[in-house]
Amino acid sequence: MDSNTEVLLAARAGAAGWELLVERYSRLVWSVPRSFRLSHADAADVYQCTWLCLAEHLTRVRQPEALGTWLVRTATRQSIAVVRARGREVSLDRWEPASTLPAPEEVAVAGDRQRRLWTALMTLNERCQRLLCIAAHSPELSYAQVAEALGMKVTSVGQTRTRCLAALRRKLEDQR
Repeated sequence: MDSNTEVLLAARAGAAGWELLVERYSRLVWSVPRSFRLSHADAADVYQCTWLCLAEHLTRVRQPEALGTWLVRTATRQSIAVVRARGREVSLDRWEPASTLPAPEEVAVAGDRQRRLWTALMTLNERCQRLLCIAAHSPELSYAQVAEALGMKVTSVGQTRTRCLAALRRKLEDQR
């Protein structure tokens, strides 16, 4: 089974088709919560919720060839919900003995570097943001999987990534 339509029809018909669907898109779905830097437990929750949403909407998918994009968007929404919920909580894991904490200047430098990187990244267009986040957090994904998730041609993934990285470098240099 090559096309998403065939795989989707098989998934609607039974467990073997569902397993093929999960096998095809598992790494892509995992890449999304990883790009949000969620804990393993939270990423697993997002992963399962994404598949549950697909199971609930399996008969309503109208564009099987855009299934990768649908899964990425669903996982993104789930990840954002987790980030928002976790932002309201105070984790006890953050309280560490003073001897294991980095020096204040190390924290300041690292924080500044991260802030500048995220600021520069957020000024890029959405396509570049998504492409670079997927590339950074899931380098094992093939160009075909990345292309499907972003709705672009496989042949343009490398060139687009190169242009996006160059734009990010320029933005970072402009901040100095």
